[in-house]
Amino acid sequence: MKLASYTVAGRASWGVVTDDQIADVGAVLGDSHQDLKGWLAAPDPDLLGGALPRAPRFSFNQVRLLPVIPNPAKIICVGHNYDAHRLETGRDTTSHPSVFIRFPDTQVAHGDTIRRPAVSGMLDYEGELAIVIGKEGRSIPAARAFDHVAGYTCFNDASIRDWQWHTSQFTPGKNFPGTGASGPWLVTADEIPDPRRLCVETVLNGTVVQQAPVSDMIFPIETIIGYISAFTPLAPGDIICTGTPGGTGAKRQPPLWMRPGDRVEVGIGGIGRLVNRVEVA
Repeated sequence: MKLASYTVAGRASWGVVTDDQIADVGAVLGDSHQDLKGWLAAPDPDLLGGALPRAPRFSFNQVRLLPVIPNPAKIICVGHNYDAHRLETGRDTTSHPSVFIRFPDTQVAHGDTIRRPAVSGMLDYEGELAIVIGKEGRSIPAARAFDHVAGYTCFNDASIRDWQWHTSQFTPGKNFPGTGASGPWLVTADEIPDPRRLCVETVLNGTVVQQAPVSDMIFPIETIIGYISAFTPLAPGDIICTGTPGGTGAKRQPPLWMRPGDRVEVGIGGIGRLVNRVEVA
């Protein structure tokens, strides 16, 4: 099942994607499950089944998509989690995932623009598989990690490289407004029984610039969830970005920075394609 967040006629809602339409179940369920994050916290398949036949249908040109989870409590990102990317950045191997934080208000949706700030010309792409948490947990064992996954989406952890490199801390370069794209929707975990079989691909202006199977990750999903949940509780709607493959623009010769007017896509088979244009903030 594909679930999307959006606005329609000025009203924020969420619904089920069916072919080329969205069934607006948020309009039917109302306050009991007013947004997708609320639904993930208390899912009721029978309630959803009853709402679907009564839900208004909208085409995609009638709605404005929002980030998959517009209001996550946390966006936690893993760095250098593909060996090709680790090698191109000159990083040593580590015993634990490299973790940093992205602020929720940096998100933009599928179809929105990724914004290059006026203070930098070093805007880089980072296509990633993102996990959306569906069940709260702390110190989650690897064997139970997937019990806590609601589903998956595409993410572009677009980075302002010079600000990322000011010090050893990534925070400034990862948190400019309008740089974290997610979407176009959430694909529920039952549709993807083995995410290791997925492949992450980034396309810039029609050219493939990143491509790698999820099975190439250094720290697999269950290890990431176990590690992160050991130091912070995970809650429904939290997003974990699992790292980007090699081929980033910063490590090309010459560097390949995203520029105003560029079109960048993050595609993951079985999920969809996240498409954004680039503009100056």
